[in-house]
Amino acid sequence: MEKVDYQAKCLNQLRQSVALLGGDGQSPLLAETADLIIRSMTGPWRSFHTPEHIFDVGQGGGPVEMLAALFHDVVYVQIDLGINVNLCRYVAPYIKEVDQTLVIDPLVDPQDELFQILLTLFGFAPGHKLSPFAGQNEFLSAVVAIKCLQPLLPKAVLVQIAVCIEATIPFRGPSADGQFCSDVLLQRLLQVNESAHLGMDLATCHDTVVMGVRVSNRDIDNFSSEHAGDFLNNTWDLIPETNHELVSVNSYTVQGYRMSLQKMEGFLGFLKPEVVFRQFGDEPSLAEHQRRLALTQRNLEVARMYLRIKLVTIALLEALSLRIGQNVAMATLMGEIASKNEESSPSMEQFLPEMKPLPQMKGEIEPIVMELLDVGRTAESAHDTRHSPVSSYLVRQIGFEATLALLPPVRAFLADPSTAPQLLATCDPQVREGLVNAIAQVIHVRGRALLSA
Repeated sequence: MEKVDYQAKCLNQLRQSVALLGGDGQSPLLAETADLIIRSMTGPWRSFHTPEHIFDVGQGGGPVEMLAALFHDVVYVQIDLGINVNLCRYVAPYIKEVDQTLVIDPLVDPQDELFQILLTLFGFAPGHKLSPFAGQNEFLSAVVAIKCLQPLLPKAVLVQIAVCIEATIPFRGPSADGQFCSDVLLQRLLQVNESAHLGMDLATCHDTVVMGVRVSNRDIDNFSSEHAGDFLNNTWDLIPETNHELVSVNSYTVQGYRMSLQKMEGFLGFLKPEVVFRQFGDEPSLAEHQRRLALTQRNLEVARMYLRIKLVTIALLEALSLRIGQNVAMATLMGEIASKNEESSPSMEQFLPEMKPLPQMKGEIEPIVMELLDVGRTAESAHDTRHSPVSSYLVRQIGFEATLALLPPVRAFLADPSTAPQLLATCDPQVREGLVNAIAQVIHVRGRALLSA
């Protein structure tokens, strides 16, 4: 879909939602707002947090949920390497930068009632240091939403939208005193309702938090994908958002690719399903909540094994690349990733030894991972191949258990690159020889092409 199509769809949803909430759905401000949202969501580093994502998060929700979905990711500092210049006029009056950290301005106007309400809903205060892992992006996105929509909607509705955006702060377990984030949010909303005279009764406040839970659960719905490959597709779209080197296909380095896998494996390695999806009251039903948790557990187990095998593989390749030089490009070792209209260049996959038959597999997870390595994820990725031929070769040659047993020396190598010889020494000699010969063949074919020119 082209940017102009995204803007038209966003404008239509803004108009419908604002009108349903009693505002002027034909206000010219909405065209400006749609343009603002889509420009923010189509920045150069966006590959997962895109217009498609906000439309998915809003799908099936009421007008408050729809508006929250459209705004909830407009600010994403670590992806966009700052705040989109088009958004600055909305957030600049409220924050300042101190030692590369965004801080809520201690001198913010105490008479700015809506901003004071946002501070209460998010549990922040003037002078608070914002963290990208604790609500920074959601808070600033809520500021943009409230300031854009303030001329069009009643104060109580604006607060409901802010509640739904706050609810999208992900991966929060119970607090030190055992309270869940949805219960804390309800308490804050009740406080705001009384102090700002919003006129909402207890049932309306409760239903507002329910709306927030629905938005939150749709925001991370991919964790409960029925097919583990679909979950990994989204994971692979997330990786380049914070590993910008990968956007330059065929020039990113072995080390850069390894670091991106290492960060994702570290993040998913300790994530629990219980902090992914939320339940508040009867939303969702217990059966649906349990279904999501079970699928999330399965997908996390698949992703962990898949990422750890790929981490072992790339660490072996990185250790070998040090024989050539520092910061060697992936394409130097493995060949280039051809675009749809390009002829494929010599690739490492072509020169690997003949694959052994499938290894003996145990449980539910190993067959899924083997298929993902052999056949690939269910969608293309701009920065990587769908399948993993070198990882497939490794697992087929020595099996899952021996491959994963390489993780300790791999982690030692990643902490200290001088241990590369020790890592390679722990690898099966035939496997190591197969990798070395395949890389040498890729380089040799390229050398012949250069000499024949």
